Amino acid sequence: MRAILIRQVLWLVGLAFLPAIGQTLYYRGNAAWQQPPVDAAQVTVAQAKNWGAAVLWIDARPDEQFASAHIPGAMQLNEDDWTQLLPKVLAAWSPERKLIVYCSRQTCNASHAVAERLRNEDGLKNVYVLQGGWEEWQKSGQ
Repeated sequence: MRAILIRQVLWLVGLAFLPAIGQTLYYRGNAAWQQPPVDAAQVTVAQAKNWGAAVLWIDARPDEQFASAHIPGAMQLNEDDWTQLLPKVLAAWSPERKLIVYCSRQTCNASHAVAERLRNEDGLKNVYVLQGGWEEWQKSGQ
């Protein structure tokens, strides 16, 4: 009797996992968390360096990360402190400047969210996202 019960439980558990296994096989290599959002306005560190002083760097990382290190001259603007930090950014911005938003790494979505808000809610043009983020900046030896 006990062996039959154990066998039935194992069958039920196995059947419960079938849809998950099928979905994993169907979507393998296409997990959403492995890919950053598609943003047409991305720039590399090399492109950003070529723009020189026309760039206003926006750091979308949390306070602790910004305080520990950031791109020289960068201003902090993140979703957590948006209303407090946005006026400072807008005061430093001018229409001819390019805004480059970055966060920790390529898979970080905070820079994409901040860039989207600057474009859509505040109507700013020339807003870009740094490919690879802070991690790529450090690799470039800046």
